[in-house]
Amino acid sequence: MNDTEKTRKEMLKKLRETRKPSIEALSRKVKEQNKIIAGIRQQLGEGPKTVPCIASALGLPASEVMWFVASLKKYGEVAEGEKEDGYFQYELAGARAEEASGPAPGKD
Repeated sequence: MNDTEKTRKEMLKKLRETRKPSIEALSRKVKEQNKIIAGIRQQLGEGPKTVPCIASALGLPASEVMWFVASLKKYGEVAEGEKEDGYFQYELAGARAEEASGPAPGKD
């Protein structure tokens, strides 16, 4: 190993050490967001719900839940349903598609 390679390896090691706290913080944030998304999916798996209902069940602010629901809606994972007390009910997009097409063949 020549001096250039050693210098390069030392620089990369220092860079990794410098970035480690931000990478760990980002990893924690991603895990937290994935947990929230899973909770929203679980709530909607039980049937259509409003944002305040989901927020209450998850113990989160409605504004935060609305942000996630809007993102899930944008990517086709959640569908907007009927209004209840001035709030839209949301449901998993697959549930809405099944409802629109009727029962699956062979399932009476």
